[in-house]
Amino acid sequence: MKSLTLFYDGACPLCQAEIHFVDINSAQYDPQTIGVSCEEALASMYGQIEGEPPINGVAVFGEAYRRANLPLMAWIFSRRWMMPILGPSYRFFAKHRHGISGFFGPPLLRLVRACYPSKPNSL
Repeated sequence: MKSLTLFYDGACPLCQAEIHFVDINSAQYDPQTIGVSCEEALASMYGQIEGEPPINGVAVFGEAYRRANLPLMAWIFSRRWMMPILGPSYRFFAKHRHGISGFFGPPLLRLVRACYPSKPNSL
């Protein structure tokens, strides 16, 4: 299976709780190489399957959950009929992620770190 690289907002506590990604605010992220500006990456979740063009939005989660061996979540996030619900819900979350994750993120991050002290760097 080809690797999936995820690009995220490193200031988002909920993002930090999920998994290690490539922080779009770090020197590791090169918008020229990826073809996605920091502004675009802040507006929507982006990921890139090795050797393929970037993908964004809800499609990224389906790929990430599939690689994390979470088949139910992968199935939910890859159903076309769910997109009218998932798409707007994700766009709302992306726009307000700092407020939402500021509330939910810190407890989730503590829980994840307690359960998985040595998280992998990528999916």
